[in-house]
Amino acid sequence: MGFLPNSMLIMARKPGLVEAFAGLGLAVQGPSALPDEIKRMAAFMASRAAGCVYCQTHTHHQAANAGISADKLEALWDYETSDLFSEAERSALRVAQSAAQVPNAVTGADMSALKQHFSDEQIVDLVAVISLFGFLNRWNDTFATALEEEPSAHAAAHMAAHGWDAGKHAR
Repeated sequence: MGFLPNSMLIMARKPGLVEAFAGLGLAVQGPSALPDEIKRMAAFMASRAAGCVYCQTHTHHQAANAGISADKLEALWDYETSDLFSEAERSALRVAQSAAQVPNAVTGADMSALKQHFSDEQIVDLVAVISLFGFLNRWNDTFATALEEEPSAHAAAHMAAHGWDAGKHAR
């Protein structure tokens, strides 16, 4: 990321937790059968569905830094109807959005759609990303983790038109 996230500084108060989480994060977000672009967009979509502004800000910023086009990031809000998304991407984003809700809203039809485009291994990778951010969404929203300057500036420039506001995560 180029900076130490405040979420990890809070977690570091319990060194065993931050070490275990870092290992899990590397396993989930590292190389896998699922394309990196889908993992990054799913992380954003899960965080958006969960309502965690801190994680929405970070995942959108990281997706931009990873080279996902500005047009595609702008269209994430309308992934179901935007021509910028394939049916495979739509199915993954739909599951990310539905799985992050409480109660979980993933349907059998959602899973069937995923299976048309992704292998079992890729589906496990997708659900792992969604689940990792489920933890982070709860962690950062509960602690009202303060946003760092760089992701906050990114969000103000690229997400405010969609209602983004730092809220309780403002510095």
